[in-house]
Amino acid sequence: MSEEFHEVEDRFEFGENWASFLATVDEERIKRAEDSLREFLAVDSLDGLTFLDVGSGSGLFSLAARRLGARVCSFDRDSESVATTKELKKRYCHGDPDWRVLQGSVLDAGFVDSLGTFDIVYSWGVLHHTGAMWDAINNAYGCIAEKGQLFISIYNMQGNLSYVWVRIKRTYNVVPEPVKTLMVYSIGIVMLLWLVVSALMRREIPHPFRYVSEYKRMRGMSWWHDIRDWVGGYPFEVARPCEIFGFLKGKGMSLENLKTCAGEHDCNQYLFRKI
Repeated sequence: MSEEFHEVEDRFEFGENWASFLATVDEERIKRAEDSLREFLAVDSLDGLTFLDVGSGSGLFSLAARRLGARVCSFDRDSESVATTKELKKRYCHGDPDWRVLQGSVLDAGFVDSLGTFDIVYSWGVLHHTGAMWDAINNAYGCIAEKGQLFISIYNMQGNLSYVWVRIKRTYNVVPEPVKTLMVYSIGIVMLLWLVVSALMRREIPHPFRYVSEYKRMRGMSWWHDIRDWVGGYPFEVARPCEIFGFLKGKGMSLENLKTCAGEHDCNQYLFRKI
């Protein structure tokens, strides 16, 4: 990809979005997050395992991993995301010594090395927003224990459309707040219209607003907050599955699970194990 994918000026502040998301967290969202971890990792629990949440954001998946029995370490470069994760811990696991919350960057090799190694290193939709994705993946890899797993999601490469998204995201981060809101609503409406068209092409009855209302069933997330991330999330990089395979296979990892977005603008999910 071109150098524009590595610029970090006008960075999107994810922490503000996650702080807003915190008000929506309830038992159903937490349960959905737990279910998504269990399903992709193909486990019933995480008892006896250690779990590193790289770029914890709201802290929802750190909480899910802790409730599944893992000893958890969460970190994020964004101070507001760290505060949000700490608040979630305070609400549901106050004083728990088996859940650490730290501030740091996955691009800071010294910080990452100080964390030690973990049975599961988890980073969903984070590494492609660092401005140096391959370095971030490499540093996350360094935290994997022997026979440990790496669960990451990375935006899918869509050719020229990916470059269009770079420009949308860069624009979002330099325009006034009212324009940002207009951009989010406009792109959200376009996405809903695409859902309608897709359903009609499949000869199904479209239910776009049901999709929005039921969105939290998918990983316990919020449609509105995810739209803001999609529109504003900058820096922004993408990768083809074959690029991710090649990079991690070269480090002695084997693929255990894969969920692609079927060529759409979304994340491909990967689960690798160190062998």
